[in-house]
Amino acid sequence: MGHASPLRSIGNSRASAQIAESAGEASRNDWLCIPDHPASTCGTVVVGVFQALHGKHLKEVIMIGTSLVLSSLLAGGFLAASGQSAPAAAPQAAPARGNTIPATAIAAGNFTTLVKALQAAELVEALSGEGPFTVFAPTDAAFAKVPAATLESLLKPENRDQLVAVLTFHVVPGRVMAADAVKLSNATTLNGQRFDIAVRDGKVFVGEAQVVRTDIPCSNGVIHVIDAVILPELAPIPEVAAEAGDFTTLLAAVEAAGLAPVLLGKGPFTVMAPTNAAFAKLKAGTVESLLQPENRAKLVEILTYHVIPGRVYSDAVVKLTEAPSVLGRSIPIVVKDGVVQAGGARVVATDIPASNGVIHVIDTVMMPPPAATVAKPAAPAAPARRSY
Repeated sequence: MGHASPLRSIGNSRASAQIAESAGEASRNDWLCIPDHPASTCGTVVVGVFQALHGKHLKEVIMIGTSLVLSSLLAGGFLAASGQSAPAAAPQAAPARGNTIPATAIAAGNFTTLVKALQAAELVEALSGEGPFTVFAPTDAAFAKVPAATLESLLKPENRDQLVAVLTFHVVPGRVMAADAVKLSNATTLNGQRFDIAVRDGKVFVGEAQVVRTDIPCSNGVIHVIDAVILPELAPIPEVAAEAGDFTTLLAAVEAAGLAPVLLGKGPFTVMAPTNAAFAKLKAGTVESLLQPENRAKLVEILTYHVIPGRVYSDAVVKLTEAPSVLGRSIPIVVKDGVVQAGGARVVATDIPASNGVIHVIDTVMMPPPAATVAKPAAPAAPARRSY
């Protein structure tokens, strides 16, 4: 399903391991149009970074705002529920002059591969803009650790989208100095995914890369130097689930419902993914019945109840009392004794990255509540007859 990535062999394999381990313990405005579904709603679901990255310059993303832009639904729901406010749109401005991030990297002399990659991805102009940006910059020695064939493939024009995804995974909106970075446990990148930040034995790591120099000032941001290329997940949600191996029933249902093209799209989406064991809990014959063509509408209803618009990580989920689903009906969220439940299902694994969203694993299939009914207004009372 989808195209093979030149980086899959050295990419983020922890997704499969994390899903498999947890499952074992528990046993772009992009249009969401469901073909031929009678209850289909074609409307704006979410605006994500990848929408602008496909065929447009990163600067257009940056001009939208200096952090990920979510749909009005997400801004009104998740951001408000988590106590955050949506970022104000940044005004357009001419590129900053002087020692911009690309100019500083070129002058340093040990970022020639990074500069070449930025040029191939058409990101030099964007990163010369006003910003500010924080760039975790791999040295030439860091790129030398990437297999030569992989790097060569990544620099080809036909793989530009993947190159953009990798490079923007190294860029964090804003000017984050080292003293502030070490206080964080993770950082959300312009790619849309986030990487972990950890301090081990007095050394700072972002993902699996060590920060070897910090706080190189630039007119439009700051550079921190790292000793390895950090890789985002390049596979979309269905491919990540397929690689894990414990979601065959879910994927069969997605195919039967005609939702595979949607979940292979740009998103981003948050999927509450029931395992095979979760589907096995359903009454005998239920799954087989749902997979029949005549029951497709019901299947779509159930599956879209498991999808939340936007990329919502677990630290935001636990602050919520409910989450809006793509179906349009809210998923109740309960946290008790350290256990998170969504729609009555226990969340057994969290924050599995995908190129177009994030997966949380649940141990039960969530059944959507009945649609809210709107009471019909009472018929006006007949006027009383006047007697004379």
